[in-house]
Amino acid sequence: MFHNLAKLPRNFFRCGLAGWCMEICYTSATSLCKRDFRLRGITSLWMFPIYGSAAFLRPLFARLKNHSVLVRGLTYMSLIFSTEYLSGRLLRSRGLCPWDYKGCRFQIDRLIRLDFAPLWFGAGLFFERLVTDKNK
Repeated sequence: MFHNLAKLPRNFFRCGLAGWCMEICYTSATSLCKRDFRLRGITSLWMFPIYGSAAFLRPLFARLKNHSVLVRGLTYMSLIFSTEYLSGRLLRSRGLCPWDYKGCRFQIDRLIRLDFAPLWFGAGLFFERLVTDKNK
């Protein structure tokens, strides 16, 4: 237990940094779809702790290790959607939310996009792999 707790700061940093990188790559790729060949990727400092919070799921990752990829991915996707929605509500209530999905077809309350489900499914499995020990 304490062994895993000692890894929390490192895993928080790794998840935060990985999330930033994924977001920058995604927003760069979407700029290409708009024929903006500058490929500018954007993120916000607020996103680092949001992505970093995936490190707190390490005990859940361990509990689900014997479940199928489908069960694990759907579980993580649901938790990511919940985190995105709740953190977005909190940030928006203070005028700080860096995203707004207004005008997107499958958005909920302008805070989450259901069409991102496959991305969050994959991101959850990626974070699982990032923070779990390879030898256990």
